[in-house]
Amino acid sequence: MRAAALYPAAGALLLTTLSTAPAGGVPNAAAGSGVAVAAARAAQEGIVFGPCPGAQELSAAMQCGTVTVPLDYAQPDGRKIRLTVSRVRATQRDPHNSKRRVPRQGALVFNPGGPGASGLPFPMIGQLPAWKRIGAAYDLVGYDPRGVGRSAPLSCQEPRHFFKAPSPAPTHPSEAYKRERIAAAKAYARGCAERAGSALRHYNSLNNARDLDVVRAALGERQLTFMGASYGTYFGALYATLFPAHVRRMVFDAAVNPDPAQVWYRNNLDQSVAFESRWTDFREWIARHDDVYGLGATAERVLRSYERARARLAAEPAGGKVGPGQLQGAFLQAGYYDDFWPSRAEALSAYLKGDPKPLVRLAAPAREAAAEAENANAVYTAVECNDAPWPTDFRVWDRDNTRIARVAPFETWDNVWLNLPCAYWPAPRQKPLDVRTGPGELPPTLILAAERDAAAPYDGALEMHRRLTGSVLVTERDSGTHGIAGGPNRCVNGHLEAYLLEGRLPVRRAACAPHAEPRPADRPGKAAAHARS
Repeated sequence: MRAAALYPAAGALLLTTLSTAPAGGVPNAAAGSGVAVAAARAAQEGIVFGPCPGAQELSAAMQCGTVTVPLDYAQPDGRKIRLTVSRVRATQRDPHNSKRRVPRQGALVFNPGGPGASGLPFPMIGQLPAWKRIGAAYDLVGYDPRGVGRSAPLSCQEPRHFFKAPSPAPTHPSEAYKRERIAAAKAYARGCAERAGSALRHYNSLNNARDLDVVRAALGERQLTFMGASYGTYFGALYATLFPAHVRRMVFDAAVNPDPAQVWYRNNLDQSVAFESRWTDFREWIARHDDVYGLGATAERVLRSYERARARLAAEPAGGKVGPGQLQGAFLQAGYYDDFWPSRAEALSAYLKGDPKPLVRLAAPAREAAAEAENANAVYTAVECNDAPWPTDFRVWDRDNTRIARVAPFETWDNVWLNLPCAYWPAPRQKPLDVRTGPGELPPTLILAAERDAAAPYDGALEMHRRLTGSVLVTERDSGTHGIAGGPNRCVNGHLEAYLLEGRLPVRRAACAPHAEPRPADRPGKAAAHARS
């Protein structure tokens, strides 16, 4: 999974067990000059916008084009790849008074995180009420980062083999199951190397930050206005460290911990712990609505209902497709976004009452999405494995996660299996950049964080705030939605608009009351602005 905050009992074990990072992981002069060369070329060429590929899925107002970047910035005249960029122009009309013209403020570039998520649909968000004022002043710009979707897509296995369903999800796996997952992780890492070849090492966060500067130049922007969500905050922070003079305004929504010692093994340990708390929040909400769902009047009784469903699905998968692994995946999504709570609770309730159809609709793999899901997973794996040292001895993973799983069983081992290819990764590991800026180096930036975010625990926002001098942190208290910009909280949106539209920020920190909890009758009708990260 994506990012996290510190869990001291496990984190203290790691420093002596990580593989050594090569010196080449630190930004070097050759890569720096390569960015300058690529950006100058992009500024000269610009972007020729026209209809978007697959336009039937996208807004008619949205246009697409490409930007050329070097695969390896140390060799700017070497192999090139193309990044696909999307844009909806600023309307320059006040949404509350169509006769009033709004000054255009340039382009707002967005990344939804992942790593591996596509940003191409982002410009359509300007149609939502919470974004109309921002869409009036800014060209809304999204793009597929390198390796993603329509930008030189990366693959590690045949998509038809990506979804394995039904599947188990043991919270305390046996030694035999661990051996199976080790073999699968080794095979996946080999598949990445075989399919990508020598290019594999160039899918990393430093290159994502460099690509962002080339996109800035291609858009004709002297300085960048950027919003990153989840993982997008990490390489946004790398950008701020590498190119502080190129920053106009930056929003970090659901900030991950940029401390080099946290990237990425420790971050994932911490995330597993945080999801346990969010899983408890969800169960407590279900318990408060026991009159609707009948799953138990306490969080503990709801857990027993969930475990009863797991056992039943292990014996007989629902619809032949939904086993314990698919159930856990569907409920993990509720850990990211509380607007998924009603549909998950309803599906679990219906299943235990004898109707599996709602659960199958929610949790069964969508085979038509296999190629996109496999691509996203390949990029996620390559970026995180390339970015930093990882333990290469499974005994370290086993020790740390066995300890965590005693208190946080909900997500711990599934998180291990997602990231385990990094233990056997064939490409060189980098040394993470020390993210930090000094006084006056960077314009004021805005950090947004939900206090109980599990995917990007709150300690990460505090660390980002500490490292980016002059940044301002706005916290949504007692809330856990992963990515809060443009959501239901008017206080948060007020700070976002004041910053992007007027450059106004609170002094150092501000707090917003939580948004209202979902009602049992609600359905997740709003499109999520940020992909899982």
